[in-house]
Amino acid sequence: MPRPDKLQQVELLTEKLRAAKVAVLTDYRGLTVGQMQELRRRLRAQNVEYRVVKNTLARRAAVQAGHPEFQDLLRGPIAIAFGYEEVAAPARVLADFVRQTRLKLEVVGGLVEGRTLDAERTRQIADLPPREVLLAQLLGTVQGPVAQLVGALQAPVQQLVGLLQAYREKLEGQEGA
Repeated sequence: MPRPDKLQQVELLTEKLRAAKVAVLTDYRGLTVGQMQELRRRLRAQNVEYRVVKNTLARRAAVQAGHPEFQDLLRGPIAIAFGYEEVAAPARVLADFVRQTRLKLEVVGGLVEGRTLDAERTRQIADLPPREVLLAQLLGTVQGPVAQLVGALQAPVQQLVGLLQAYREKLEGQEGA
């Protein structure tokens, strides 16, 4: 019979896995307590929670949350960065932390909106621009062809207006003669 505190931890992890848009797994070995606090501070600023977890409990939570394939990534000392808003935020903060501190913090894998990703794909998420930039890029991509279509439709109308104006001037010139 599992202990009540462990059941409570599994339930908490299950809720976090269900609520988070992204969960990034890292191997935190080698970080001092101070470095871990600094990392947590940076992550918290982006509404990301960083938790050291017991693998057996996290595996149970992954299955309960409906992500059984996620449990395959839970090997060795693992901490999970739970992101609740922007998908790229946890991976970006982790990558910036590693780049700035030159510490070894290995990304093991991740879970992005229900899809399990390997370490490489999880690291690639850090390169994604923020949501607002992606939306602006999409709008620009959609807007370009529409503007070209409007321009193409206006050209014949402008030519017709020019021809009618020239014809009117010609007729006015003939009436005055």
